[in-house]
Amino acid sequence: MPAFDYTALDTRGKQKKGVLEADSVRQIRQMLRDQGLVPLEVDTASERRRSSESSSGFSFDALSFGRRLGNLDRVLFTRQLATLIGAGLPIEEALQAIAQQSEKQHIASLVMGIRSKLLEGHSLAASLGDYPGSFNHMYRSTVAAGEQSGHLDKVLENLADYSERQFEARRDVDMAMLYPVVLTLLAFAIVGALMIYVVPDMVDVLENMGQELPLSTRFLIAASELARDYWWLLALIIAGIVFGVRWLLTQPNIRLNWDQRKLSIPLVSRITRSGNAARYANTLSILTSSGVPLVEAMNIAAEVVSNQYLKRRLADATQRVSEGASLRVALEGVGHFPPMLLHMVASGESSGALDSMLEKVAVYQQAEVERIVTTMVRLFEPLMLLVMGGLVMFIVMAILLPILNMNQLI
Repeated sequence: MPAFDYTALDTRGKQKKGVLEADSVRQIRQMLRDQGLVPLEVDTASERRRSSESSSGFSFDALSFGRRLGNLDRVLFTRQLATLIGAGLPIEEALQAIAQQSEKQHIASLVMGIRSKLLEGHSLAASLGDYPGSFNHMYRSTVAAGEQSGHLDKVLENLADYSERQFEARRDVDMAMLYPVVLTLLAFAIVGALMIYVVPDMVDVLENMGQELPLSTRFLIAASELARDYWWLLALIIAGIVFGVRWLLTQPNIRLNWDQRKLSIPLVSRITRSGNAARYANTLSILTSSGVPLVEAMNIAAEVVSNQYLKRRLADATQRVSEGASLRVALEGVGHFPPMLLHMVASGESSGALDSMLEKVAVYQQAEVERIVTTMVRLFEPLMLLVMGGLVMFIVMAILLPILNMNQLI
């Protein structure tokens, strides 16, 4: 029985949205009328997705935030589904319970759409495939492995733990970067306000003195006039640079060369290597522990690597493993993975505990990334304060110098 999203008016004229299951749109409309509601719109999730794809050429899940699970929502969904299935509930009942539990309309609609697909006879992994923006290839492959092995509850528990680790790691890095970003924006806002609103008034006083102004004062006057009269042009230039750089990085050859160069820049290379190694090892761990074959797991895990150069080298490593090489030898051929990862992989292969070793090294590498980022943030804070203080001191001195020179003349 398919699920339908509906929008209706209640007796007070307020819009109400929800999800209902029925055999047809007509039946949904009749059910709404029986509840005293006036139906305005009734659509199936699949119809909305197909109509969006046909009109725009892109996946609706990739573009619409209204029907896409956020990182935290996906973590909660996975944990709830694992708990309910582990308690013995059938998958369709577990999905219905999650939809009823959700307070967000788009999440309830998405979950009911998955349940509808499941009731039509599709597997859970295939049902999740209708929403690639919410459930990536790794997620669906892990679920498929759990269904095939008959241990879906345990696989979902592992997947929930993995999702939580990924979410917490990303959140910790974002929180560490929040303060320096706010400090930088505040510094530019203060300097901009001084240049546009305070300095021009002081400049008028200095120009009325009728004496030659110092070089720093003349530079300040020119900068103030530029910021006051052409701020819109400066904003356009900055926006053009930002969008231009982003566009250049979408070009495959430029992105590949830039990603390769990042691996040789001091400090940036450590963050890039450790971050990508953590994501790759973590994903490979959850896939192999869920029963996915190693070669297939390597292909899927390579998709979570953000560095295109590393991703291309990992494709070669996957080919070497498929030809009979060990995982340690193949990853060593990539040339940019931390030695700790290689040693742990070798130990896992020799002991038969590769998945647990990968999980341990992933935790270590993620902690290494967080340590480096935290150190950089702590160094950035006093540096930003020095820059801010230097700019303010320059503005003050550029204003005070003509006044001091005039006093000396008197």
